[in-house]
Amino acid sequence: MKYHFFKRKSLPFYLLLSLIYSGAYAQNQSTTGSDISTITTAVPILTVSPDARAAAMGDAGVATSPDANALHWNPAKLGFVKNDMSVSLSYSPWLANIIDDMSLSYLSFQKRVSPRAAFSASLRYFDLGDIQFTDDAGNPLNIYNPKEYAADLGYGQQLSDNLSVGVAARFIHSNLSAGISDSKPGNSAAVDIGVYYTNDLTLGARDYNLSLGGNISNIGAKIAYTNADRKDFLPTNLKLGTALTMNLDPYNKFTLAIDANKLLVPSQDSTGNISVPRALFSSFGDARKGFQEELQEVSLSTGLEYWYNDVFAARAGYFYESPTKGDRHYLSMGLGMRYQKFGIDVAYLVPNSRNNPLANTVRFTLVLNIDKEEE
Repeated sequence: MKYHFFKRKSLPFYLLLSLIYSGAYAQNQSTTGSDISTITTAVPILTVSPDARAAAMGDAGVATSPDANALHWNPAKLGFVKNDMSVSLSYSPWLANIIDDMSLSYLSFQKRVSPRAAFSASLRYFDLGDIQFTDDAGNPLNIYNPKEYAADLGYGQQLSDNLSVGVAARFIHSNLSAGISDSKPGNSAAVDIGVYYTNDLTLGARDYNLSLGGNISNIGAKIAYTNADRKDFLPTNLKLGTALTMNLDPYNKFTLAIDANKLLVPSQDSTGNISVPRALFSSFGDARKGFQEELQEVSLSTGLEYWYNDVFAARAGYFYESPTKGDRHYLSMGLGMRYQKFGIDVAYLVPNSRNNPLANTVRFTLVLNIDKEEE
């Protein structure tokens, strides 16, 4: 048997991956082992917020106003984009508290093809840094740089003045172990299906906008990392949310956004013989403890965004996940600036647990908007 150690921190490779993917290393100490039933999937980085705006709002984004990163959150939002073309580049050091060479990068491009439709393309790249492989005796074998990436294409179309639908296709490549111990890179393909509704309202003397969004992401074939029969589900995820924007006056507005997420994969066995179509439906009723545990599988994201004159933004959010399903819960905050065609967003994660490896995670996003429509 061969063990894999991280080059600089001497972390066992399997522990490193658990840190990367769980997002929350320290679980509630009052939770007994028999109560913990975290759902695991392959390539969970696909569900991580890649852009600073949504990250600052507690990872809420399925129903927020469309922007250059709409493809990740809900391709249906592309039907309502206001810019003729947008480019966004995001970067985040990953697990910076314990590792110094991991990062998540995200490049997104959006182009409107008509007043009621747009397409988008994106590339997500997850660099896991250098890994030192050793044998059972601790002798060094070789150094390898695991990586994952996903390339997306999406299209959104308005069906009416208030409703749009969208689809996206994704190619996924995950290479974690350089062929050690009969392993191999994993490849798969997936699709997203989204719907988006938005409507301007007037209540009393104030103007509001109410938006609703839904997106099922990463519907695709299981992924295999060995030549054996074992295959892992992609993180197929159902996201439902709403966003309410209140215009205080021509210069000030607030948006409150709430998202709910549920993985559409088996609660008990993510590598068994259950087919992907069957898992989509059975995932709503396969938990051992019934409906109570199904509710625990739903994570919540809440975000608040303030804009002054569409130039300066301040954001805050909170993410909650049940202690038995991963125990991620953290506060996020961030700022944004827009000047003519250019913009920058920054997000900062403040976890509730001291041992959370994502503590002090910072995300940066640069935005270029071309031919922005006047309000």
